[in-house]
Amino acid sequence: MPKNSKVTQREHSSEHVTESVADLLAHEEPVDYKRSVLNMTGETWDKQKDVEDELEAENRPAWNSKLQYILAQIGYSVGLGNVWRFPYLCQKNGGGAYLVPYLVLLIIIGLPLFFLELAVGQRIRRGSIGVWNYICPRLGGIGYASCLVCFFVGLYYNVIIGWSIFYFFKSFQYPLPWSECPIVKNGTVAVVEAECERSSATTYFWYRETLDISNSISESGGLNWKMTLCLLVAWSLVGLAMIKGIQSSGKVMYFSSLFPYVVLVCFLVRGLLLRGAVDGITHMFTPKLDKMLDPQVWREAATQVFFALGLGFGGVIAFSSYNKQDNNCHFDATLVSFINFFTSVLATLVVFAVLGFKANIMNEKCVVENAERILGYLNTNVLSHDLIPPHVNFSHLTAKDYNEMYRVIMTVKEGHFKELGLDACLLEDELNKSVQGTGLAFIAFTEAMTHFPASPFWSVMFFLMLINLGLGSMIGTMSGITTPIIDTFKVRKEVFTVGCCIFAFLVGLIFVQRSGNYFVTMFDDYSATLPLTVVVILENIAVAWIYGTKKFMQELTEMLGFRPYQFYYYTWKYVSPICMAVLMTASIIQLGVSPPGYSAWIREEAAEKFLFYPTWAMAILISLIILASLPLPLVFILRQFHLVSDGSNALSVTYKKGRMMKDISNLEDNDETRFILSKVPSETPSPMPTHRSYLGPGSNSPMEMSNAPNGRYGSGYLLASTPE
Repeated sequence: MPKNSKVTQREHSSEHVTESVADLLAHEEPVDYKRSVLNMTGETWDKQKDVEDELEAENRPAWNSKLQYILAQIGYSVGLGNVWRFPYLCQKNGGGAYLVPYLVLLIIIGLPLFFLELAVGQRIRRGSIGVWNYICPRLGGIGYASCLVCFFVGLYYNVIIGWSIFYFFKSFQYPLPWSECPIVKNGTVAVVEAECERSSATTYFWYRETLDISNSISESGGLNWKMTLCLLVAWSLVGLAMIKGIQSSGKVMYFSSLFPYVVLVCFLVRGLLLRGAVDGITHMFTPKLDKMLDPQVWREAATQVFFALGLGFGGVIAFSSYNKQDNNCHFDATLVSFINFFTSVLATLVVFAVLGFKANIMNEKCVVENAERILGYLNTNVLSHDLIPPHVNFSHLTAKDYNEMYRVIMTVKEGHFKELGLDACLLEDELNKSVQGTGLAFIAFTEAMTHFPASPFWSVMFFLMLINLGLGSMIGTMSGITTPIIDTFKVRKEVFTVGCCIFAFLVGLIFVQRSGNYFVTMFDDYSATLPLTVVVILENIAVAWIYGTKKFMQELTEMLGFRPYQFYYYTWKYVSPICMAVLMTASIIQLGVSPPGYSAWIREEAAEKFLFYPTWAMAILISLIILASLPLPLVFILRQFHLVSDGSNALSVTYKKGRMMKDISNLEDNDETRFILSKVPSETPSPMPTHRSYLGPGSNSPMEMSNAPNGRYGSGYLLASTPE
């Protein structure tokens, strides 16, 4: 060892030595082994590549402002599910009581895992592939699995945006085209379209005018040209927003993230002024406390928390990778999580204010129809006039009067009551008709809006809001694909983005054939749920158990400037993995107990009918789950047996141009031996105190492990410690 070496100087110094190996290495001048004379591997130093790698992190695009970044994360996490999935689950699972399990699971699962993804993206500054290659190369398949799931979800999610675009342009007319059934000519006689008459105007417009849907998934029916054109417009919008990178998509977020809140507030104010709105909101938040003990409620709440925040998709990691290292991502995680929750509650208020109004309209319609039926029975002497209470006025019949009359007739005509065909016309029954997804947005909500004054204006606002919600989520989903691929394979951003959008459009044509809605249902139900659950469990394990929770907490402390709460330590290490494992098990059991199927629209019956998937569709369904999960075991096997490179871009400590890419002071005590270059213990007296030796007996030198994870040194480089 050279006599002017700092380590040698300390060895000959009389001052007490207390530094660890990591401390000594931290004081040494950094060495680039490729430039060093000690490089005996024959590996040449590519100066140009070295400079490019070094400057890449510095030249990485960044958000123009913190507000732009927060809006991007909100736009990504707040999507269509907040508007049409959360209200349905809230109604189905106990009203206000459902908010309790949801909030509990948001705090113990959603917030910690969301914080974890934000932190690893910001710390490592790579997309999902690069992040997990860095943390645990053998689990590098996590990043590839996330990309595949993002691709599957993006395929059908953009179809929904296409449907919204179709309704948006159809809203610029009065009356709205779905407000009345079409009239068809049968010779010289004009009659109402039979399918519409047997269902409703909004239902007919959705299934026949918009989708022109076939009777089953087996009947393709060819492409629907209107939906094909709308899908092309949707992919063009996404491509334009993505092609300029985060500077462009970030600016889009100012509008796409904030506009939905403007619309929701406007709808809430308008909804509260409608007759019957209070009935809907009261019904919504009346808690059914017995539901809180139902395990199914907790399973559905956990699934909703999981997907509401976009965990596992890679979009969260991609967005946070463009942040500065000292950004307070803990604040971001807390803010976005609770904004997401309050958005869901706001959307629920809006939905049930409007549905309360619709329920009153439908209930009045029911009363009028059944009153006419009773009048007919009175005129034909089927019913006696004595059964009608004297204060009842058929010209101004209220729901209360009808219910009183209904109970009297049911009591007197008990034996023949069913033959009369009278309905109870209870408001509660109308409010209990739960709808979700496309049924809520394109049937129930559109029907309610036909009764609004200035209905085209509200329809335009509503579908423009859906388009914005969808675009915000799609930009995040596409970032989950483009960012890791561009980071890893160094492809041109513009070329890859355009190619990805064109390819996705071509594959997405399966969703715009006449049976396309059934494929949307299949992908929505099965392409993401199980694979993403596995992905997030492995993310949690990779950080908490393989990388090390203590080490991760220490790095967060250095990055944030304060130590995160111990709450996160225990949730990452124990609570979240256990909860996610229970959720995955419940999902698998649910898949086995309930045979996969879909709701088909039967044209002849003008009604929905539940059908099971045919064999070939089951094969597609299973293939989706396997394909999305395949990178996980595949990458593990390839790297475990050293069939491919470990995929890591750097050692735990990599020296370049006098700068350490990762602070070695973060290493735990038992990690220090990895920096010792000799396999054989040195005979020279160690400069370290006796309680902490350089090398334990039988330790392997990382310099001899050329294929070890995170290793870049060749086996030819062996530096033995030589006595002076």
